[in-house]
Amino acid sequence: MSQTRPLYLGPRLRRLRRELGLTQQAMATDLDISPSYIALLERNQRPVTAELLIRLARTYQLDMAELATEDADNYAKRIAEVMRDPLLEGIDLPALEIADLATSFPGVAEAILRLHGAYAREQQILADRRLGAAAAEGGTPDPVRAVQEFFSNNRNHFPTLDSRAEELAVEIAEHGAAAEWLRKRKGVRVRFMPPEVMVESVRRYDRHNDQVLIDDSLDTSARKFQLALHIAWTTMRDEIVQLARGADLPDKSAVALARRNLAAYAAAALVMPYDRFLRAAESRGYDVAALGGVFGASFEQVAHRLTTLARPGHEGIPFFMVRLDAAGNVSKLLDGAGFPYAPHGGSCPLWRVHDTFRTPGQLVTQWLELPDGRRFFTLARTVGGEPRHFGAAAVVRSVALVCAADQADKLAYARGMDPAAVTATPIGVNCGLCQRADCEARAVPPRGRDLLADDQRRSVAPFMFADR
Repeated sequence: MSQTRPLYLGPRLRRLRRELGLTQQAMATDLDISPSYIALLERNQRPVTAELLIRLARTYQLDMAELATEDADNYAKRIAEVMRDPLLEGIDLPALEIADLATSFPGVAEAILRLHGAYAREQQILADRRLGAAAAEGGTPDPVRAVQEFFSNNRNHFPTLDSRAEELAVEIAEHGAAAEWLRKRKGVRVRFMPPEVMVESVRRYDRHNDQVLIDDSLDTSARKFQLALHIAWTTMRDEIVQLARGADLPDKSAVALARRNLAAYAAAALVMPYDRFLRAAESRGYDVAALGGVFGASFEQVAHRLTTLARPGHEGIPFFMVRLDAAGNVSKLLDGAGFPYAPHGGSCPLWRVHDTFRTPGQLVTQWLELPDGRRFFTLARTVGGEPRHFGAAAVVRSVALVCAADQADKLAYARGMDPAAVTATPIGVNCGLCQRADCEARAVPPRGRDLLADDQRRSVAPFMFADR
């Protein structure tokens, strides 16, 4: 007579609890069991019974068949594949030991898979860069770059989301506020909770109790945006999913990232409805701080929204926007102005976006001229820097907006200035792509140019070239 094998779901149960933003105590209360029993289940020290499986599925509205699928077989198969890596040649790990690792130590198995996955991706990226073929066929797809291209191809403008958001904004205004609209139209409460209750989340939807929980340590604009995000996901999900599915994206990670960014687009469109925002921007000279005051939005939220004003017949000034940290890592890139920016190799050190970290919170403006003679106007300042609460990280980034110089006279920051007459800073895309031979700020020589030996003379610029 065959014996039913016990079902262990420790890692999966832990992931589910964290995705729902629940403590062990909260999940135990929902399931009418003890917190210590939850802890034992998560450590695979107790099997999940059929009764508890049904209770989990009903309480959190989950697919029971999917929930009951064990991780161990999948872990064992994937670890066996990892062990075939030439790097691990000579290590004798029998199938029985692999199965034991996957069943008894799923957390260790997951750690091994993540580390090997990160190693494999980095190896591919290095190989792609050496060959100069980061986008070559067979290379590892970059989901971030793919989504950036998707947004750029659409000029960072999605009419269906803007139109739907404008309709919703009118409805919400009739109810006075988003929280009141949610309560009356959706039967959902909005509650602001301390960080320790939020379990490493700033927003989560408690489906079990029909309530949206938001971290009470967020500032007003962040609270407003998180609430708009929830409304966007619940009322525009079909439009968001359809747009993401219609994009030619390389993998599931890129699709997930596109959905997240489209939801953020929809949330911004709710907070700053297109027509009203465009009229305000034009009347106030695209003054980012002033627009933030009008719409209750942050500097970064307004800057991002300014890049989306591409409705045919009702366009705003085309802007490029970048957000980066003090180390130069780019975490947001939106191009509506045709400003060249290299995805690898850093940006020009003469662009003053990097100077903003020396003067936090202060706006920095600059006229720029590229080697081909094109001119741009840029404004930048830091965002963040204040931790949400004691013990939280103080993350500081710089946000820059760039527009073509011939559009700059419409900005409050450059009124009365002649773009052709002002002194502009000569910059390049980055050092490797810039052919300005006499630049003293150069970090590396431009690609494709032969260096001149400097045994008889040392130039002011870091490099001398044989063709000069």
